[in-house]
Amino acid sequence: MKVVDVKQAETTPNPHGVQAARVYDTEHAQAVHILLRPGESLKRHATPVDVFFYVLEGEGTVEIGEERERVGRDTLVESPARIPHRWVNEGQGDLRILVVKVPRPREETRIL
Repeated sequence: MKVVDVKQAETTPNPHGVQAARVYDTEHAQAVHILLRPGESLKRHATPVDVFFYVLEGEGTVEIGEERERVGRDTLVESPARIPHRWVNEGQGDLRILVVKVPRPREETRIL
């Protein structure tokens, strides 16, 4: 059994300049824990595979394509492959998101 303590997981440098830790990575899927502090955001980008986001803590604004919605804890958001998207934390508290990519990407994410 492999157990990952997200709070202790190693963060990796990323083009967004935010705290992100790959907490699951197999040939079939990938999961990343992202922490956005107040005022932080992800750059608009497109992933080559379908993604779903699960909000673990806080509230934030998610943009997918031309749609924009404010969502909070215990919300799941689907994002189809190759559709530009991003997250923005406009609140006063931390925003923690679990990002799951299925299948595991074979191409790089494209920053727009």
